[in-house]
Amino acid sequence: MAKNLVIVESPAKAKTIEKFLGKDYKVESSFGHIADLPSKELGVDVDNDFEPKYIVDKDKKALVKKLKDLAAKAETIWLASDEDREGEAISWHLVETLGLDKSKTKRIVFNSITKSAIQKAIENPREINYNLVNAQQARRVLDRLVGYQLSPVLWKKIKPGLSAGRVQSVAVRLIVERERDIDVFVPEGSFKISAEFKTEDGNIFTAKLNKTFPSKKEAESFLKKNIGADFSVGSLDKKPAKKSPSAPFTTSTLQQEASRKLYFSVGRTMQVAQRLYEAGLITYMRTDSVNLSGEAINAAKDAIIDNYGEKYSSVRNFKGKTKGAQEAHEAIRPTDMTRQSPSLERDQSKLYELIWKRTIASQMSDAQLERTNVKIKASTHSEEFTANGEVIKFDGFLKVYMEGLDEEDTAEEQEGMLPAMTVGDALLNQYITATERFTRPPYRFTEASLVKKLEELGIGRPSTYAPTISTIQNRGYVEKGSVEGVERKYAQLVLESGTVKEKGLTETIGSDKGKMVPTDIGIIVNDFLVSHFANILDYNFTAKVEEDFDEIAEGHEDWQKVMKDFYKDFHPVVLDVEENADRASGERILGTDPKSGRQVSVRLGRFGPMVQMGTAEEEEKPVFASLLPEQSLNTITYDEAMELFTLPRKLGVYEGEEVEANVGRFGPYVRFGKKFVSLEKGESAFDVDIDRAITLIKQKQKADAPIANYEDKEVTKGTGRFGPFIKWDGMFINVNKKYDFDNLSQQDIEELIEAKKQKEIDKLIQEWPEEGIRIEKARWGRHNIIKGKTKVEIAKSVDATKVSLEEAKALIEKKTPKKKKTTAKSKRK
Repeated sequence: MAKNLVIVESPAKAKTIEKFLGKDYKVESSFGHIADLPSKELGVDVDNDFEPKYIVDKDKKALVKKLKDLAAKAETIWLASDEDREGEAISWHLVETLGLDKSKTKRIVFNSITKSAIQKAIENPREINYNLVNAQQARRVLDRLVGYQLSPVLWKKIKPGLSAGRVQSVAVRLIVERERDIDVFVPEGSFKISAEFKTEDGNIFTAKLNKTFPSKKEAESFLKKNIGADFSVGSLDKKPAKKSPSAPFTTSTLQQEASRKLYFSVGRTMQVAQRLYEAGLITYMRTDSVNLSGEAINAAKDAIIDNYGEKYSSVRNFKGKTKGAQEAHEAIRPTDMTRQSPSLERDQSKLYELIWKRTIASQMSDAQLERTNVKIKASTHSEEFTANGEVIKFDGFLKVYMEGLDEEDTAEEQEGMLPAMTVGDALLNQYITATERFTRPPYRFTEASLVKKLEELGIGRPSTYAPTISTIQNRGYVEKGSVEGVERKYAQLVLESGTVKEKGLTETIGSDKGKMVPTDIGIIVNDFLVSHFANILDYNFTAKVEEDFDEIAEGHEDWQKVMKDFYKDFHPVVLDVEENADRASGERILGTDPKSGRQVSVRLGRFGPMVQMGTAEEEEKPVFASLLPEQSLNTITYDEAMELFTLPRKLGVYEGEEVEANVGRFGPYVRFGKKFVSLEKGESAFDVDIDRAITLIKQKQKADAPIANYEDKEVTKGTGRFGPFIKWDGMFINVNKKYDFDNLSQQDIEELIEAKKQKEIDKLIQEWPEEGIRIEKARWGRHNIIKGKTKVEIAKSVDATKVSLEEAKALIEKKTPKKKKTTAKSKRK
């Protein structure tokens, strides 16, 4: 047995660290927290100073026993969890749960997994920082109080299964309020003037009028003033300017830049960064700090001089603006500045290169520019056209990196270069345009811009951004938009060759593709919480809570006092709302059915947003229809609602089977007997006729026809959400680009099937065919127990090859919902 036991959070981290330590060290993983609040109860004693009830989950009991045994045999135990509050709490739980001897237990921290960082940490152990532990406990307990006490109120007042969270609910509020700003926005049109000029040397450039005209008539009047005018350079102003590099990455800025440049979601960025950190390639990826260590600054300086020369180097020390920045003391940076492009898988390589460039650029010289402003005068009026240009005299940090811009920052055209000119030079006008432009509504949030807003408001911390965004989407309160936009007409007047002509043009507006859009349930839950729990949903209050956690972390505040102050105001409101608040359904009355005279309304129902004809009080039962995926309770019109009652539409009969059109969760479709055929993009279930339906059915029949036989079983092909596939013996087999999908040969088909069969064999760990139970490999090193359609994930700490049939059965039985017994009493009900 090794003399030293090192306990880290993740197995990937353990493998990397084990390389740096000798045979006297054994490195084990705790797989995150080994103890936590129970999942099926509040787990906080509100009457006893908010004492948390920590338990070891069943899945972790074998791991805890293993770690206890190893700790008992070791001379020294090194707790090496992450250096933030969460990591500190993990170390504390290890001490408490394993019953570690404090005299032989040491806490070490490092912000990068490199040999020098690990050795330095071992040379400088410290005690557990209980201020950090208490800050983590405060967050965990307060979030548990909010979630476990608000959620039942939502079940009672809106719909079962809903949940609320302190930071998540505030994030949803931001998105809902932004959507309402967009809904009430009324665009105002005006005409912007742009002109193209040619110098005496034949160089062409564009200029603009720093004035807009509110109407077409006024714009046309201005254009006519330019007929026959002589144009010349009225003034020319050249000024030196400079651009400075951005600070190295924090968690927030990395998420934003990876979204702009790599199109990564916030969650994906953090997953990839975690892999880079665990491989020892970057420093810790959850940080508010923009600071670089002296060692990192010197390494960056050497790399810059070696690659670009002395003049490109400029040592800089950045200071963060974030109040209460967390405990990680460095920005996100490469651990080795000389490694620009290590051999990595695609996503890791792209993110690493982004981090390397940003870090190196932060220590490079300013870019030296020359900005030119030219004013162009006309002989027939006093208005002046303006052209702006920018010339890079010395590229500096721009040689390596330029920060991306958000959508709202790129609305205006970027400056370019201007040709050489002097005051008084005559210019030839090519044309002048007056283009109708409309004011823009506020931009919907992307994941990255939402993180930026939360950070500006002081809400959340580096460890919470990604979970917050995934949670509000998983709960169905927010979804990624999929609307391409609609066409809008606008006018353009062109003065060319002494004549003004009008063009009719179109542009696409209102696209929400990839943006954060609140769902109907998200809006209803938000409105209910804002109405009844204004304090919890208040931006300043939420930011103040984060500041309280920071004060606890610094030892300036008692965490249980903070809980007490919060709960004494919060709990009475929960009781009052639960008792007295009205139910919320987002109901809107749209009108009356002309045939029956019954009320038509929309509201949230048990299975989602719906339109209802009639009321529960009437003798005749109400009639219901679900809203289409693209429709919303807040925007649906009376006519659109009434049209929903026409679905499903019976179109006719084909080959003895009834054909009808309807809309499902995946969009509009045609049903032919038991077959479902999706309509193509742009087609509507309200408009499709029998002829079009038959065409689609025939295409489906042709596509579904067998393309081959293998082992006396038919092979068919199709295209799904993951690309082209063939289907054989109930198996779906993806067809990669190596094959010509349109012309698969018998040999291709046999190769694909045999490869899939082998993959299934390799995936199988063990099975009990007579019981219909098997254990298979899953993703990320996990294993699943499978019986029919029931799937149970095995804890990572459990050896899947040693799970017995009895254990597998018990886990399957635990997962399978029990059928309620039918009694005579329930039958009467």
